[in-house]
Amino acid sequence: MLPPVEKEQNKSGRLSGKKILINAGPTQEKIDPVRFISNYSTGKMGYSIAEACAKEGAEVLLVSGPVNLSPINPLIKLYRVTSAAEMASRCITLYEKCDAAILTAAVADFTPMQRSGQKLKRTGNTWILELEPTQDIAKELGKLKKKNQVLVGFALETTNELDNAKGKLERKNFDFIVLNSLNDKGVGFGFDTNKISILERDNNIRIFELKTKKEVAFDIVEKLLEYV
Repeated sequence: MLPPVEKEQNKSGRLSGKKILINAGPTQEKIDPVRFISNYSTGKMGYSIAEACAKEGAEVLLVSGPVNLSPINPLIKLYRVTSAAEMASRCITLYEKCDAAILTAAVADFTPMQRSGQKLKRTGNTWILELEPTQDIAKELGKLKKKNQVLVGFALETTNELDNAKGKLERKNFDFIVLNSLNDKGVGFGFDTNKISILERDNNIRIFELKTKKEVAFDIVEKLLEYV
């Protein structure tokens, strides 16, 4: 049970009565019992956005890959997953009853075609690992999106940043997309800071200065409030 003061703050929050789905962190694609494919995502950005939404009174459904973080606000319900398939299944199921989704997770694009139940041993000088595409969560949610729902994407780019983000915005049926570039200092996996641009479907682009991820989270929530 929330303390009386916190209850009152949540009731008056600008997202009070809204249900927001957020995914965060990496996925791990199993090769064998001791090896997996993953990336450097720490989940810090997604968790910061979850806390910012909850502070505004939203009920947050946080689907998280394996990270060393836990939510603080009791309005955040955490669903821990490991693989891209698990994250896709959970997000697709939850989105139907949500007002908005913010997709920050660094989901693996490919997963091993075969997974060994035993540790694979070294044989010869080369090892060929066959991969197949994972389910595109953003694309699936974009297909499911109703008129009264909002869908927000993220794009982490290294080249042709704006063009790639604009293309993703259209293909995935996002309402707006948050772009950050690994070419900017203080940006990327592991940092406590981020520098973003927000692109909308009307070609409106707003570029922000380098900020802490907690500050960036509130900038994203301010934009979300224009849509929900």
